[in-house]
Amino acid sequence: MAGIKSSQAIEYKASLRIRGNGRGWAFSQRDFARLGSRDAVDKTLQRLLRKGTIRRVIRGIYDYPIFSDLLNQQLSPDLDQVAQALARKFGWHIQPSGAAAQNLIGLTTQVPSRIVYLSDGPDRSYWVGKTKLVFEHTALKEAGFKLRESALLVQALKALGSDWVTPGVIEKTRVWLDPNLHEKVLVDTKTATGWVYKAIQQICREESDG
Repeated sequence: MAGIKSSQAIEYKASLRIRGNGRGWAFSQRDFARLGSRDAVDKTLQRLLRKGTIRRVIRGIYDYPIFSDLLNQQLSPDLDQVAQALARKFGWHIQPSGAAAQNLIGLTTQVPSRIVYLSDGPDRSYWVGKTKLVFEHTALKEAGFKLRESALLVQALKALGSDWVTPGVIEKTRVWLDPNLHEKVLVDTKTATGWVYKAIQQICREESDG
């Protein structure tokens, strides 16, 4: 009886955490390591999988899928969430490449067939549906930023190039960035290249767009 109660408690706590992180969250067994033994957590995830609460994305990685009423089906996994889940599982530090950062910010809407993350871990690649998720070992130049949003902005803008930072790009990025983070991002990115920081100032309305 104690074992049944324990497994129910683990499932309850795991379910709370999954729902608390919201639809689209991706995770591995490691994210629940404090709830119980590896075997107990694995069995809990298998039960949630059978119930249809969660979905297996790739080996060892699951998500809490988003369901589209319009399409009447589950949406594809959030690849950034999958990348972060893998990073937590293996203890890597990662950051999206410039192209991936542009996609996350919304400067590009087409999902590429190959998404690259820079990593301090080994070179690895995974197929998530028809998209190849690639981790390339490299020195993380933007690892010093406190905010993930800061690193995304700098990566995306540098990949875009100064000549292509148009008013439209500034506006799209401004819509993406939470206004409550403006001040923190400005402080966080002061060491960025001059033209990159100027663009960030414009995004945060520290300078006029004209």
